[in-house]
Amino acid sequence: MDILYALSQPAEQGSGSGVLAFLPMILMFAIIYFLLIRPQMTRQKKQRQLLKGLSKGDQVLTRGGIYGKIEAFKGKNDSRVLLDVGKGAKLTVARAYIIGPASDEAEAPKAD
Repeated sequence: MDILYALSQPAEQGSGSGVLAFLPMILMFAIIYFLLIRPQMTRQKKQRQLLKGLSKGDQVLTRGGIYGKIEAFKGKNDSRVLLDVGKGAKLTVARAYIIGPASDEAEAPKAD
């Protein structure tokens, strides 16, 4: 019974213990920010800059794995891109679905 009575009594708190109680929470937020949030924001910023810098004639890769050459921009705010995918075939894709320039390391398969 004495243990329950002792646990139910409010503990004497010092003047700085309120801040110390939140310190683990603040440290966890800082770790999450620097390991997860900040790198994601830098990737998104880099992707936006890449999409802004696209121009006619660039070789690009879409999220669907389609390689093509930019022929023209269409739509409101140039939100759609006309791609020439070879042999006269053209596709219109959303600008947001272009992941980047077509690199030399990952070339498109050549048609026979």
